[in-house]
Amino acid sequence: MLKARLMTAMVTPFDKNLQVDYRKAKELASYLIKEGSEGIVVCGTTGESPVLTKEEKLRLFEVVSEEVGDRAEVWAGTGSNSTQATVELTREATRIGVDGIMVVTPYYNKPPQSSLFAHYQEVAAATELPVMIYNVPGRTSVNILPETVARLAQIENIRAIKEASGSMDQVSLLRTMVPEDFVIYSGDDSLTLPMLAIGAAGVVSVVSHIAGTRIKEMIDAFFAGQIARAEGLHRGLFPLFKGLFITTNPIPVKEALNMMGMEVGGLRLPLTGASEKEREQIYRLLKDMGYIG
Repeated sequence: MLKARLMTAMVTPFDKNLQVDYRKAKELASYLIKEGSEGIVVCGTTGESPVLTKEEKLRLFEVVSEEVGDRAEVWAGTGSNSTQATVELTREATRIGVDGIMVVTPYYNKPPQSSLFAHYQEVAAATELPVMIYNVPGRTSVNILPETVARLAQIENIRAIKEASGSMDQVSLLRTMVPEDFVIYSGDDSLTLPMLAIGAAGVVSVVSHIAGTRIKEMIDAFFAGQIARAEGLHRGLFPLFKGLFITTNPIPVKEALNMMGMEVGGLRLPLTGASEKEREQIYRLLKDMGYIG
């Protein structure tokens, strides 16, 4: 476990009635693995977790796990701003047989650091699976500090963090405070290479829906000591790293996948599709980079 360097935070495909398309979810998971993903995160933010029902999430955990088998790790996004609800979903995901649990910091409640510790402690006690903390202050309005993560890293099954604070200093400090085997993943595609340089192990990516093989090539080049090659790949990917975040994730990546013929459908309210101008930008980007003809 925790050997994956490239994980994809998978979108949730919907049909024309905005019902979850489980057949397409299985197809997409297999496609992502073929394109280089060694792990799939199901029902994260990119998967529109706030607008999925508990039943939909459990079915997604089930069908993706069945489809993936031993080909990649499957991590279940079970986090919410209710500790009780997170614990219950974590227990059920564990019974289904996923490989790991990813838990976002509770949003809106704005818990202080001592409360964050208690929240993760409670969730970790509900499963024997490895738990990944997900720190994304831009969405949750709370930043879990390195000191708190270091305390949590003493809990046996809290094994990783997806770090999307955007602060390289925070990542550097975190790396000095947690055990060597505690895994740090970049939560921002554009910061993957810089974070590898200061001790991260990989990325939980959105852009890997489109450019998985090239992102994996960049990561592999870094760990092979081919730093100049990794930096060149990073520069080549940078327009995608920025262009697929011109508006709220996962709006652009779903638009891009649809343009590429993957047919992952639309978005559930309160998110809506890209504007005409944004669609033009995404189309031009994909065309210029050779992803559509």
